[in-house]
Amino acid sequence: MKTATLPPIRVEPKFREEMESVLVAGETLSSFIEGAARREAHYRKVHGEFLARGRASLANARETGKTIPAQTAIAELDKIIDAKFGTGSARKRESN
Repeated sequence: MKTATLPPIRVEPKFREEMESVLVAGETLSSFIEGAARREAHYRKVHGEFLARGRASLANARETGKTIPAQTAIAELDKIIDAKFGTGSARKRESN
């Protein structure tokens, strides 16, 4: 598969120096920018999907009139967090 080139971007010299100053050993500015673009594209995709699920859930709640009290939802999320990170983790995080 052939590769493609991203459009060049113009930045102030100071900003370029800042980006170059945070590169790790063996990393190029091009790979840094590509990684940042990939992460942002992934974030936007996941964020869009999250919003779509939220809108669908809201539409369903409006249509059916069935909702879950906030405290119930939070308690369920706490259970998920506790199952993943250990008993009481959610409450410990909250108190910090």
